[in-house]
Amino acid sequence: MHPVTRSSARLALRELAAADVDAVLAIYGSPAATEHLSFEPRDREQVEQIVARAVTTATATPRTEYALAVIEQTTAELIGFGRLALDPHQQRGATIGFALRPQVWGRGYGVETVRLLLAFGFDDLALHRIWGARSPLNEASAKTMSAVGMVEEGLIREHVLKAGKWRDSVVHAILEREFRPGS
Repeated sequence: MHPVTRSSARLALRELAAADVDAVLAIYGSPAATEHLSFEPRDREQVEQIVARAVTTATATPRTEYALAVIEQTTAELIGFGRLALDPHQQRGATIGFALRPQVWGRGYGVETVRLLLAFGFDDLALHRIWGARSPLNEASAKTMSAVGMVEEGLIREHVLKAGKWRDSVVHAILEREFRPGS
């Protein structure tokens, strides 16, 4: 499925483009934005590679990864990054990830972004289960996933090595019937 486009009242998802490197760098290069992610802040060259990979995988057949720009509708500005990656170990399953520029935190954009990604996964990709993992210290992410109906399922111990230290991850998931009751 290419190109991906999906929108809500305030946000839109679209495919990443080579011209998005600076906007993605504002997220992935930010110590604040990556504090609870599974990696250290990225430099420009690393972000260029991430965006190039997203552009390439967007036209892969079969497509197994959807790395998408989150666009604020009123400004047409890229404010976030969302990702669905099909899970090779589960039929009709995927992992979800998202990150927003710190300047837009606290506006409800996280919930709106995750709802868009879930709707895309369940409606367009016919997925059965979508799950994501977060840092135990990332309370904003916990609230976001809870607000969209994702259920906290448990802890993956020492799941991520970051800054030379092992960190646990908390798993949240949602099933199609929970997102769209009656389906």
